[in-house]
Amino acid sequence: MASAGYSRGRIARWKQALAPHARPLPERRGPGALLVVDMQRYFSSICEPIVPAVRRVVDACRRRGTPVLFTQHGHADAASDGGMLAEWWDELIGEGTEAHQLLAEIGLRPGDPVIAKRRYSAFHDTELGHLLRDRGIEELSVAGVMTNLCVETTVREAFVRDFRVRVLMDATATATEELHLASLVSMAYGFAHVQTVEEWIASG
Repeated sequence: MASAGYSRGRIARWKQALAPHARPLPERRGPGALLVVDMQRYFSSICEPIVPAVRRVVDACRRRGTPVLFTQHGHADAASDGGMLAEWWDELIGEGTEAHQLLAEIGLRPGDPVIAKRRYSAFHDTELGHLLRDRGIEELSVAGVMTNLCVETTVREAFVRDFRVRVLMDATATATEELHLASLVSMAYGFAHVQTVEEWIASG
C-alpha cells in the first residue's frame, strides 16, 4: 500500500466486501468535525497513498466551515509514558524529533487543534472529547493512519461515546491491504459508516 493513490479497481473490491455490512447514512443530527489521525513523518511511507485524499477532505472542510482537528502521536520517554506500546513495539516516536512532525502536505494551519496522544486512541488521556463536546460536535469523520490501530481504536471509542462516526476508506491506510480491509469491514459491521472521499463530499 505504498504506491501513490488507490486504484478504482481496489476501491471497488473494498466496497464489494463492505456492502453486506453497509447501513444507510441517517440525516445529519448535529454539527460535524474531521479528525485527521497521525499523518506524521514517521509513517510517511504508509501515508503516501492517501496524502492527496486527506488534503482534499481537509480543503472541503475549510470551504464548508467544518472544524478540522489533527492528532500527533509521540512520547517524551518511552520507559515512563510508553505503557504497553513500549513493550509491543521495537521503537516509539520521540516527541520533538523529525519523525514526530506532521506532514506539511495535509494542510495544517496555525490555530488548528493538534491533539497530542500517547496511545492508539485519540481520546485516551487527551482533551479531544472535551473539544468536541464544547463545540457541540455530534458526528466525527476520520481519516489518517494506521487504519487497524489508531484509526480503528479511536473510531471504536468515538462510537461508545455516542458520536456518529464516518470513516473514509480511501483517506485511511495501514501496513498491508489485508489489514486495511479487515479493519474497514470490522468498523462497517459494528460502529462506523465507511465511505469513499467522493461519497463523503457528496453526502455533505
